[in-house]
Amino acid sequence: MDKYDVFKKNINNLINIDLNYYKEKQMKRRITSLMNRNGFDDFDEYFLALKTDKIMLNQFINYLTINVSEFYRNPSQWQVLEKHIIPSLMDNNKTQLKIWSSACSTGEEPYSLVMLLTRFYDLKNIKVLATDIDNGAIEKAKVGLYSEKALFNLPVEFKEKYFDRIESSYKIKDKIKNQVEFKKIDLLKDPFPQNMDLITCRNVMIYFTDEAKELLYNKFHQSLSKDGIFFVGSTEQIIFPEKYNFRSIKTFFYKKIN
Repeated sequence: MDKYDVFKKNINNLINIDLNYYKEKQMKRRITSLMNRNGFDDFDEYFLALKTDKIMLNQFINYLTINVSEFYRNPSQWQVLEKHIIPSLMDNNKTQLKIWSSACSTGEEPYSLVMLLTRFYDLKNIKVLATDIDNGAIEKAKVGLYSEKALFNLPVEFKEKYFDRIESSYKIKDKIKNQVEFKKIDLLKDPFPQNMDLITCRNVMIYFTDEAKELLYNKFHQSLSKDGIFFVGSTEQIIFPEKYNFRSIKTFFYKKIN
C-alpha cells in the first residue's frame, strides 16, 4: 500500500472523511500542495502532525471542503426557481415547503432561498434546513457576515431590506437567519432528512467519483417527497436521470418519478 493510501485510511479513522470518494488526482494534488506549504514532504509525517496539532487539522478540513459561494449564484437559475419551480410546488396546496440546502457552505444559498421565499410566504412560514460537512463553514454561516462581492447577484431589494452595512461588509439580519436551521451532515455517510419538497445540491458533485454520485442520486431521490424537485449546479447535469428515477423538467432541475 503506498503512503497516500495509508494516509487516506488514517484520515478516515481520524475524522471520518473517506477520501476515496473524491477524484484521486485532484485531491492528491490539493493535499500535497497544502502539506508542502506546512513544511512536510511525507504523508506519514504530515498525518502525525495533523493528529497532534488541532489548528493544522482544522486547516486541513477547511481546505478539503471547498467553500466557494455567493448569493444567487447563477442568477438565471434563481429566476427559473422563482417563476416555475416554487409555484409548481405550491400547487400542491402547501402552507409550508420543506427545503434542504444540502451543501450550504458559508450560508449564501440557504439565506438566498429564505429571501426568495418571502415573495411567496410570510417569514414565519419559511424554514430551510442547511447542512454541510464543514463545521467551520457552518459557524461562518451562523455569523452571517459577507463581502460586497458575495452579494453581487442578489436582487437590490433584498440587499437593502435584509442586510446591515458594517464598514465594507454586510451582515444578514436575524429575521432571515432565524428561518434557517444549520446541521452538520456528511452526504456520503449520514442518513438524509425525509420528505423534502426541494433539495439543492450545487457545485459539489463535480468533486465526486461516479460511484459516489450514484450513491448520492439514490439517497437524494429517497429523501424527496412525492413530486419533489432536485436542483443541481451549472456544471452538474445528470446524464440519464431516468436511471435514478428523476425526470428533467428544466435545465438543472429534476423531478422525482415515483
